[in-house]
Amino acid sequence: MTEQHPKRLLDQVRGAIRLKRYSIRTEKVYVGWTTCFILFHDKRHASDVGHAEIEACLTGLDVE
Repeated sequence: MTEQHPKRLLDQVRGAIRLKRYSIRTEKVYVGWTTCFILFHDKRHASDVGHAEIEACLTGLDVE
């Protein structure tokens, strides 16, 4: 039996969007914003990012 690894965050985002039958354009936008968020926080694991970090990312986007 092969060991299964947890899905990567972007794969999870894509799966959730496809489950809801959103358009491919919407999927690309959501994946793009998720990638931006990941890179903003130096690729930290999503479980290590809290409310303050989310606000910092959104504020950073607003300022740029």
